[in-house]
Amino acid sequence: MTATLAHMTTQLVAAPAEAAFAYLRDPIRLGRWSLGCFDTVATETPGLYRGRSLFDGGSGWFRIDADAAGSAIDYLVGTPQHLVRRISARIIPGPDLGYAGATCLVTLTAWRPAQMDEPRWARLCAAHEVEILLIKAQIESGS
Repeated sequence: MTATLAHMTTQLVAAPAEAAFAYLRDPIRLGRWSLGCFDTVATETPGLYRGRSLFDGGSGWFRIDADAAGSAIDYLVGTPQHLVRRISARIIPGPDLGYAGATCLVTLTAWRPAQMDEPRWARLCAAHEVEILLIKAQIESGS
């Protein structure tokens, strides 16, 4: 079910939470799983990265704000002049929730901006459903 204001998707990943956190906070690796920001490169501005959308070829910019203590990562996305916290990842150690050791749950959450039309929102939600599978496969394979 797709919500109108936020979307969340989760996968159980066969890797320790620390490995998943390190993977998801890496801006270059983001360019391997984010369909809207593929082939990530650093810009001249420290901490600002750019990738290209596999949907329309357009550029997307982002910063990463990672909280190791909370196992949470915020992706600030938009233009270089205006970045907004719109996407977050959260990693929960599997054993905390009764899953086997050396596993974790990885969750992606997206919030819908007021100006995003329904077709664009549906595309973003569908992309996140694919991206969480890419994240799982890439973390588990160590790639």
